[in-house]
Amino acid sequence: MLLPLTNEPRDYAWGSTTLIAALQGRAPADRPEAEVWFGDHPGDPSITPDARPLDTWLAQEGAAAGVEGSLPYLLKLLAAASPLSIQAHPTRAQAEAGFAREEAAGVGLDAPHRIYRDRNHKPELIVALSDEFHALAGLREPADGARLAEAMGASGLAGRLSAPDASIADVIAWVLSASARDEVRELTRRAAAARSEEFAADFALARALEEQYPGDPGIIVALLMNRITLRRGEGLFVPAGVLHAYLDGLGVEIMAASDNVLRGGLTPKHIDVDELLEVLDARTGRPAALRPRPVAPGVEQYDVPVGDFSLRRVAAEQGAVLPVGGASIVLSTDGEADVTGVRSGGTVRLGPGEAVLVTPDEAEVRVSGDGEVFIAGPGVAEGVGAE
Repeated sequence: MLLPLTNEPRDYAWGSTTLIAALQGRAPADRPEAEVWFGDHPGDPSITPDARPLDTWLAQEGAAAGVEGSLPYLLKLLAAASPLSIQAHPTRAQAEAGFAREEAAGVGLDAPHRIYRDRNHKPELIVALSDEFHALAGLREPADGARLAEAMGASGLAGRLSAPDASIADVIAWVLSASARDEVRELTRRAAAARSEEFAADFALARALEEQYPGDPGIIVALLMNRITLRRGEGLFVPAGVLHAYLDGLGVEIMAASDNVLRGGLTPKHIDVDELLEVLDARTGRPAALRPRPVAPGVEQYDVPVGDFSLRRVAAEQGAVLPVGGASIVLSTDGEADVTGVRSGGTVRLGPGEAVLVTPDEAEVRVSGDGEVFIAGPGVAEGVGAE
């Protein structure tokens, strides 16, 4: 069965008025459009042609189409005009323990200081649709951070980072502590005023962040992270515990179906420093861009080390035929593509920004046309053939 899906863009303040609109070929929006969710997550489920939320449709009709329970993933269009909050996500074990702890304490699911809103982990993958997509991910090497601190005239911070037993995690704990508030405010001013050939891009980012979040300790946390630039089609996989923030650009994002977020700055929302440090992966190093692997003519797969989701990119002109190993969502990102259920024979034509759910009873789906689509599904998937 093919089930077209729609949803309204979410108007988070960091969203863009132009990126999703341009993708869909319409005029700029009059408010930020940050994310469009495709899935059955109860926070904002997609809408089916008969106006039912997808979670309701699946509960009522999913079993007959071969869908067992909820989708294990959430697919999004993400459009950032300014930085998202710095954040990390827990492992499944940490999420289960944290959820139970907050439930026992009577913390409401909608409480602003609630951290664990479900029992699941939230590994995620972002793939660039814009020519460039900018992000922060992972922690710098301490020596690199010390050179940056010296370049901004912050000898005290440089000393913390160049100590024999230096730990970026310990420095982040100090930056986010209440006792360091005044000193960190001075550091943010120094960072915004600093000039350096080696760290020009870092200090340009600090100036932009200081304008938006004056004195926010997250500015210094951002300088202790790696700047990442993705080219169109490249991905960034973010596992549990890795500190990250998306800065600007348009992308396709897929993640395990969860809403568990530990924040570390650049946000007015609640920050629990102790809990953030509990889940933080303190290893240093620069994450590599993830390039898709060809698996069939016109079909590329993004290999990720989790079983919650898979993501394939398909050039529709190749006429690819792909297996449907579970409930899958096909999202168009360029041109026009016809999606045909091999078993039912039904066809849905997709334009950019449009999506359709393919239920497992189809077994295979054919993609044709002159566009590009991404196919999200559970677990590992492979492209197997072409027309």
